[in-house]
Amino acid sequence: MTDFPSPIQNTENQPDPEVVQELLQKLRQKEGNWVEWGQGCAYLQKVGYNPQDIFEATGFEPIQQNQIIVGSQVYNSLKKGGAPQEVQSYYSQRGSDILYELRLLTEEERASAAELTFEHKVDADEVKEVARAIKDFSRLRNLPEGFSAHPGDAVAYQTWKQARQKSDLQLRSRFIAKGLKFAHTESARKKIEHLLTDFTVVPQRPAPLLPFYRLESDAEMSRVVPVVGELPLTPNDLQAVPIVEENGPFNMVKFAGEGAWVPLPGWQVVLAAQDPVVILCNSDRFPNQDQNTPQPIMVAIDRSQRKWDSGSYFVVENSGELDFQWFETEPEVDLLGRIIVIVKPKRILDEEFTKDSWQIDE
Repeated sequence: MTDFPSPIQNTENQPDPEVVQELLQKLRQKEGNWVEWGQGCAYLQKVGYNPQDIFEATGFEPIQQNQIIVGSQVYNSLKKGGAPQEVQSYYSQRGSDILYELRLLTEEERASAAELTFEHKVDADEVKEVARAIKDFSRLRNLPEGFSAHPGDAVAYQTWKQARQKSDLQLRSRFIAKGLKFAHTESARKKIEHLLTDFTVVPQRPAPLLPFYRLESDAEMSRVVPVVGELPLTPNDLQAVPIVEENGPFNMVKFAGEGAWVPLPGWQVVLAAQDPVVILCNSDRFPNQDQNTPQPIMVAIDRSQRKWDSGSYFVVENSGELDFQWFETEPEVDLLGRIIVIVKPKRILDEEFTKDSWQIDE
């Protein structure tokens, strides 16, 4: 059997060696279905194996691990959401890339979206647009005239909007055909068919650029240091300060409890914020980012800025969870804060190499 490094031991997750070895063998031999593979990779990561070690032991590349782990979680939610048995059976054997794109939807939305993609044979490229349309539709406080809450009508509504923004008849016809394909209700079909004789063009308002910033130099990487106090101090005061361990690409620092600190450079937009907080996520939460290689990012929010403007992205509540969104017109939902900057980690070709000062000096 291939040698494999022992998982990290801790008091919360004590991995069962027999379970680990059995999982590794099943993954190497591709036993079971992709849902079981995703659950196996999730377990291995939970007990301390990093994705690269899993890849070397099983052949599952890190990006594939991420897809089947998330996809298996979405698949499990199909049962809870009441997806038909034929849909569950179909996706138990294939379609991890399809279900992966439904990850940002609620359980109920995932089940109905999976049924929609099953019925219309939606492929991996088209499912991104379908998921985005359903998510955007769910944020509307009132249903648009002629469209129901069915996910098919949600996609039809999005294509109806897109068709009205096109002056090119060929592009316009393409969106109309797509809308008619997905429309679930007769009223939605009539709304879209009306565009065959109504050639009015409604100009599209472009979304603002996202405020991405990548850390480029060591000077921009702040460091959080604990404070012992002001003299006079005792040796006990010095010893009472906990060791600070920096984690992740942004040097986040945790302390006892659920909270954590993370350093931000003293940029003007950060200094001007009245109530800044940071949310960690992956870059694929935002449009126009490389979906194949998502990377960790920090999203800095100013909670004091809750007044809408068309040139900013905001954090809102979506089905009980925080979400990021740009609104072309003033929304009817509560704004919880404005995104002031999105920070990408510093590119490090060889992190271990840069730790050796003699190599840096050379």
